[in-house]
Amino acid sequence: MYNLTIYLDLRACFLLYIIAGVMAVCNRESHLYITAPEMMEALSGSCLQIPCSFTPNEIKEMFDERREIYEVWIKSSAEFSNNPNNVVFNRSKPVNLYEIRLIGNLTQKNCTTVFNNLHRNHTNKYFFRIENGPFKATAACNPIQITVQDSAWSPSIEIPADLKEEESVTVTCSALTPCPQYPPELTWNLQTDSQRQIEENTNGSFITKIQKNITLSDSDDGFTISCSVRYPVNKGENVKTAETQQTLSVSYSPKNTSVSISASGLVSVGSWVNLTCSSRAKPPVSSFSWFRICKDGDIKVADGDFYSFSVAENAEYRCTAKNRMGNQTSEVIALRIKGKSLIIQTHCCWSLFRSVVVRRELSQTAKLSIFLELRMNSSKDIVENETNFEYDDFLFFLSLHQEYNDKDHFYHLADNTLPFTVFFLLVSLCSLFAVDEVISKS
Repeated sequence: MYNLTIYLDLRACFLLYIIAGVMAVCNRESHLYITAPEMMEALSGSCLQIPCSFTPNEIKEMFDERREIYEVWIKSSAEFSNNPNNVVFNRSKPVNLYEIRLIGNLTQKNCTTVFNNLHRNHTNKYFFRIENGPFKATAACNPIQITVQDSAWSPSIEIPADLKEEESVTVTCSALTPCPQYPPELTWNLQTDSQRQIEENTNGSFITKIQKNITLSDSDDGFTISCSVRYPVNKGENVKTAETQQTLSVSYSPKNTSVSISASGLVSVGSWVNLTCSSRAKPPVSSFSWFRICKDGDIKVADGDFYSFSVAENAEYRCTAKNRMGNQTSEVIALRIKGKSLIIQTHCCWSLFRSVVVRRELSQTAKLSIFLELRMNSSKDIVENETNFEYDDFLFFLSLHQEYNDKDHFYHLADNTLPFTVFFLLVSLCSLFAVDEVISKS
């Protein structure tokens, strides 16, 4: 008994604390309080479900859930007796002004109510009232402002922030659902992963949503997602529509990195060449780097998207574009020197050439045959004018190649007794299996 007394005292103190707080705001005496949204919106021709729970102030009269409980809704003013025309619904009456249906259980103090067939002239402030035997009270301090509009609300598209390529994200399109009995239909220009979902918010209101999981790529950047909503009105006989759009912004590493050259075809020694590196990236490329391709490893030669230099020899270059998402390297671009005579540069053929002793007395026909055999078996162009091929130039290349690459093992090419047919066979084999590239000397 002692514990029960303490519990009732604490409960009374708690109610007095709530009442005092509300009274400080509303400055009116009230014996009923409800928990409900202060403002709600509805669509003309549709319904509005109002989440509601109530707490009676039992200091004056005791509320008894065992007795019959009648709910009443009043518009404009909390005055009940003085303004009978403001009573839009009273469950104790057979005829009412509004189509209102209680879906909550009043014995559990749940006053959730549905206002049906609303129109713009129903925009007003509404008060909830309870009649329970001798207990009759209006929630004068808890009005609900209802606004009825003709146009449908635009749906909301939710996209995670800071989108990156190769990430998997969930995109959601949602719409307000003031009338869950007639929920809206959502469609968009994405394939839907799941059916329409209707969810209840923490405040008792509802939303309808659809979702899509996307694995992002650079092609998604700039893509505009469009979501449309269709609200059924007039008990489903008509619809009201709205649409919203949102554009994806996806960060990605450099793409389509390429090199362009100011010159076309063969270039002359000493001429200036301009190389330009371009790439597509988001955020934009933060740095470009230039590399020369070498047998022992690439060498960095410059920074920036533009590289200008004087040509001294045949060479190959590539560029690398970089941003905070990553980097990409272009394909190799080759510079070739313009000239009149043949020079062949190989890796494995030189070991054959250096051990071959060639007869200087080769006829022009034989020399041309060697040239044509090399040209036929090579996968790359050799020279522009075959008739300019000179045997001394060929010897010059061999000696030059040896001087730079194999000084310690150079064999002077001179008269010898090795048959020409052996040399011809070696040249044919080299050109067929081991010619890496063919260049021209000026």
